[in-house]
Amino acid sequence: MTEERTTRAAEAGSHKLGATDTDIVYQSYSEIELPERLHESLALFLRLERSVLRDYDPRICDLFDKLLNSVIRANEGDPGGAAAGEETDGQGVPLANTPSAQAFRDAVALIDDLSIDDAQVVVRAFTSFFHLANLSEENYRVETLLERERKVSIDAIVDPTNELTVAYDQLTREIGGGPATQLLGKLEFHPVFTAHPTEARRRAVEGKIRRIAQLLAEHPNLGGSALVENERHLLQEIDALVRTSPTAAQKPTPIEEADTIIDIFDNCLFDTIPEVYRRFDDWVLGEYAGSVPPVCPAFFHPGSWIGSDRDGNPNVTAKVSREVAAKFATHMVQALEEKCRRVGRNLTLEADHTKPSDELLNLWNHQVEMSEVLTSRASAISALEPHRAVMLVMADRLNATVRRNADTMYHTADELLADLRVVQRSLAAAGAPRAAYGPVQTLIWQVETFGFHMVEMEFRQHSVVHERALADIREHGIHGELAPMTREVLDTFRAIGSIQKRYGQKMAHRYIISFTKRASHVADVYELANLAFAHAEDVPALDVIPLFEQLEDLEGCVDILDEMLELPAVQKRLAQTNRRMEVMLGYSDSSKDAGPTTATLALHAAQARIAAWAEKHDIDLVLMHGRGGAVGRGGGPANRAVLAQPKGSVNCFFKVTEQGEVIFARYGNPLLARRHIESVAAATLLNSAPSIEQANTESTARYADMAERLNRASHERYLDLLNTEGFAPWFSIVTPLAEVGLLPIGSRPAKRGLGAQSLDDLRTIPWVFSWSQARINLAAWYGLGTACEKLGDLELLQRAYREWPLFATFIDNIEMSIAKTDGRIAKMYLALGDREDLARKVYEEMQLTRRWALAITGAAWPLEHRHVLGRAVRVRNPYVDALSLAQVRALRLVREQQEELTEERKAELLALILSTVTGVSAGLQNTG
Repeated sequence: MTEERTTRAAEAGSHKLGATDTDIVYQSYSEIELPERLHESLALFLRLERSVLRDYDPRICDLFDKLLNSVIRANEGDPGGAAAGEETDGQGVPLANTPSAQAFRDAVALIDDLSIDDAQVVVRAFTSFFHLANLSEENYRVETLLERERKVSIDAIVDPTNELTVAYDQLTREIGGGPATQLLGKLEFHPVFTAHPTEARRRAVEGKIRRIAQLLAEHPNLGGSALVENERHLLQEIDALVRTSPTAAQKPTPIEEADTIIDIFDNCLFDTIPEVYRRFDDWVLGEYAGSVPPVCPAFFHPGSWIGSDRDGNPNVTAKVSREVAAKFATHMVQALEEKCRRVGRNLTLEADHTKPSDELLNLWNHQVEMSEVLTSRASAISALEPHRAVMLVMADRLNATVRRNADTMYHTADELLADLRVVQRSLAAAGAPRAAYGPVQTLIWQVETFGFHMVEMEFRQHSVVHERALADIREHGIHGELAPMTREVLDTFRAIGSIQKRYGQKMAHRYIISFTKRASHVADVYELANLAFAHAEDVPALDVIPLFEQLEDLEGCVDILDEMLELPAVQKRLAQTNRRMEVMLGYSDSSKDAGPTTATLALHAAQARIAAWAEKHDIDLVLMHGRGGAVGRGGGPANRAVLAQPKGSVNCFFKVTEQGEVIFARYGNPLLARRHIESVAAATLLNSAPSIEQANTESTARYADMAERLNRASHERYLDLLNTEGFAPWFSIVTPLAEVGLLPIGSRPAKRGLGAQSLDDLRTIPWVFSWSQARINLAAWYGLGTACEKLGDLELLQRAYREWPLFATFIDNIEMSIAKTDGRIAKMYLALGDREDLARKVYEEMQLTRRWALAITGAAWPLEHRHVLGRAVRVRNPYVDALSLAQVRALRLVREQQEELTEERKAELLALILSTVTGVSAGLQNTG
């Protein structure tokens, strides 16, 4: 044991820890002024987790109590502010004599004295509690939403708990009913689910979390034996959670990653999406809802990069894309078959009282001609119920579609829709509108939303790969000895063609080009697609989407779009799509390359220029936002981001990537998913309101000079850091960058593999993820503090915060990111390196940004004005601290004793580090 560790251990012994440790924990919840229900849930889970730990090993439970006691006391007051002035020892541990600093040293000493085995169990205990704490918050949000809904009168003009009805009402008042209805008809929300490796939670863990969530929801309403059984079941699930390794044994394959989307579809999206549409109709149509044609369009259209995004991921091949497409489509049609059969069985309406239309009878005759076997079976079940019989045959045809029976299968989802509408019209004409616009309409909405594809697969590849493939083909000929990558590129286009023929064009028609630098990169894709096929009629329809992600590309994007517009292939495609064009903007790389402030302003300016360009050329523009969950990758509340977009850049269509832990957070719980979708759809619709357009346009112009000054100063500060000699290797030492790359949480490597050996080649995800693990979150804020200091006008910044939606969103996101940093722990990570100059730059900028962010928002501590979120983060932070201390201690051992450690010891430390990574991710939430 080092002299520093001996001293800390002695100090820890001087503080009496024991029976009162848990009492202090419970008391801390009360001091933070949590809502009572949230407090009760957290206390319940703490009691149950301690019971599980006590059964496992009383000594581990004691360690858990002591460590938790220490980190809670270390977080009393304002440790984030106090840390700035504290002197530290050689490992970054504070030397101050304050109670808070003393408690921090107690925690460090406890961690130092843990064996690897004990540390691993304690880490699992804290990680498990994060999942439980997150569930407590989720449950509180659900109960709060339900309570708000119970208080809404059905006579109110709008439902304040349904933001979409509020937005539609405001739009109607501003522009009139007719124009508002037209905009509603254009509404689309298109989330694109990706497999980026930031969701550190195992799928095995997700199942346990869902079961615990259900038990927690039931708990307050139980008593007696039912309550005893509920808590016994909770103990059983929590015990399994603690004993389950937080990391999987190996990285998932892209095909296994597809299960994530299928899981979300089954547990949430399939039934929740039509509920979103129905809720809007219920309010707008009132007593007529469900008995007249619907008003709400099927505006939710999910996409996916899983199994199709091959940019830097050699595990995604043409073969994999075909398999993933088959997996999605098969599961989707099976879900529709089950729903169609269920709806059909309930249509027990006799022909004498619900007369079938001639159109329905013609459909039945067509079904008889198609298959006497299917119709005779349906007729035997429903002899006097023609609507039921027709629906049951439709269900059997869906079953044939799964089996690929060419005689009876549906070839497209449009064929199924046509049959459903025949049934709907017949029921309505026969005087059964509630059956027509109730269950049948729900099924129609599901088909309109998901088709036979479930998600629209989007293919992506780097522009350099296309250039190399074309050069290879020009040198050796299309039938020559081509490089494996060239053959794979050609096979990818063949896979797209195959998917379109088998499952329909909607399933795979988008092709995104990473690092689009010029219009020729778009031409390359069309040329390769043509080269892949011997016959022109086999070439798939493609929407080739340029992705602008680096600062220079964002600034020059309009010039590239001008050149694109002259390409014959683009002109041809525009004629086919009624001049709709998609353009993607990358938030991640622009932020990594230029810094968060510059990237935010550059992206906003690029959107405004692209919108103006689209209007000039009569383009129906769709902007795709490549955002992550972390603030450093464009994360934050999506609805506020939409409302801050420039005029003309949304046009009732919002498309965004949903990545990592954000997918489960937004779509894991049906009620919260419904709330999120309604909120984003409302903002997407409301962005077209004249008042919103005017506010965004005028405030952007009013604060343009301030923005430019912030941009210059922050960009200079950010580049100064990145360009400091030795920064890249230092970064990999003071964060768990290398270890994050080994975490089995995604099929994608941490590097693109195109040959670079610096930060330029490092993907933004591990860049952001590593800084968040070090409790520094540098990617979200670096440079802003210096920029504000140079501007020196707090009143101007505060006015911009009140009046400019973009700036307010940016500052709020930074405040959230700062709330999840920890000054003391950051010092310990920075002390892992031997570059005091770099450590000082990072730490001073962190404190400066914190000071200015709080001054601008008028908060005493980060998120003070976000009543629930702010307090929830303060509850969570001590638990995160415990894991961070375990992580930084293990990293120090690996960094300092690399040569002395045995391979077995290295493996044990790596396993511990990876366990802490998943725990810190669970605690901080939007980390990637």
